Amino acid sequence: MPGWLLRALVLAAVHAAASVSLAKVAVFRPTDTTVLTSVTFAVLIGIAAGWAAVDSWLRRPGRGRTWLVAAMLAAVLAGFLDVAGRAFFVDQTGVSALGDALTSGAAFVALLVLLPAGLGLLVGGRLAPPDRAGTRHAGTADSSDSDDSAGAARDQRKDAPSG
Repeated sequence: MPGWLLRALVLAAVHAAASVSLAKVAVFRPTDTTVLTSVTFAVLIGIAAGWAAVDSWLRRPGRGRTWLVAAMLAAVLAGFLDVAGRAFFVDQTGVSALGDALTSGAAFVALLVLLPAGLGLLVGGRLAPPDRAGTRHAGTADSSDSDDSAGAARDQRKDAPSG
């Protein structure tokens, strides 16, 4: 399965579930939505930014294109899932709501995925990549190990006169 498809499916399901949950709360407890809406947006932003940062940290090839395609597909899928979820769980929303969900709603979801993902790609790319298993061996030094104290002590023992 391509990486963009997995990301799009997961993010579409998460965004639709969040939207349906907020709509359900708004119907039954309309005054309790402010904090819940803020927390929901923070979680949605955190998921996209965190996942993209991990992709960038692991140096996945084509990660920018992957996230662009995933954001566009997730937006459209989230629109369909949102209308279906509201129809089943909240207020029997009809097909007439699909137009709004696939235009302005999809644009909002695309931005809500793409902007945090871009930030995550930027931050993750600045982090040192993880060591791959088997690429570092004991006693070898690379540029990141040049100033460690254990390597310096080992070099001093080699140069010391034996007595």
